[in-house]
Amino acid sequence: MATTAPTAPGRRDRKKQQTRAALTAAALRLVDERGRDHVTVEEIAEAADVSPRTFFNYFATKDDALIGGPLPDGPSIHDRLLAVPAGVPLVRALLEAMTPDIADIQAERDVWLLRLRVIKSNPSLLPILVARGECAEEETIAAVAARTGLPADSMFPQLAATTVGAAFRTSMMRWATADEGVELIDLVREAFDLLGSGLTEPSPAHDEVIPTEPSPAPTHEEVTR
Repeated sequence: MATTAPTAPGRRDRKKQQTRAALTAAALRLVDERGRDHVTVEEIAEAADVSPRTFFNYFATKDDALIGGPLPDGPSIHDRLLAVPAGVPLVRALLEAMTPDIADIQAERDVWLLRLRVIKSNPSLLPILVARGECAEEETIAAVAARTGLPADSMFPQLAATTVGAAFRTSMMRWATADEGVELIDLVREAFDLLGSGLTEPSPAHDEVIPTEPSPAPTHEEVTR
């Protein structure tokens, strides 16, 4: 059956995306400069050149604007994972399913790096971030369970989702401090390859044997002593 290509967003949708991005950028910039407790919704709205009422059309709270709202409509990781051919190993299949989201994050590198810095500087945001992570993890558990045919409450889907989530977060933290030319997808791929290997301990980068200094020959006095 032929599939139709997704249509490009219309003018109204593009305007919404621009407004949402402007509010997020304003919130992150102001909180980065002043701290979370010293920025109001009204100030964020003014910086984005919209009304506070418009702000609440996009975000329920100031923290939602900082952390980011739900991902745009599109295939979920559940649908994407099931679309990967059955013969592909699970870790590699999960990487393929997550690649569109990784590409979106890379495309908004400056915003994401600022967001990571804001979160690090404002620990009060961590509970919200953890809650968002738990929602994403539940979705991944359901996707893995559907692909493997296992119950969602069994050990394997839960451990798989937790493990790949940790690998992704580690990659994000490394990306936040990496050089500008480093791509997030490369770091995620490296992390997932390690998972796929069963976390086999890699060989040292340089197996150099440091020569030891030979002991000096004993003197005549030492031998006859």
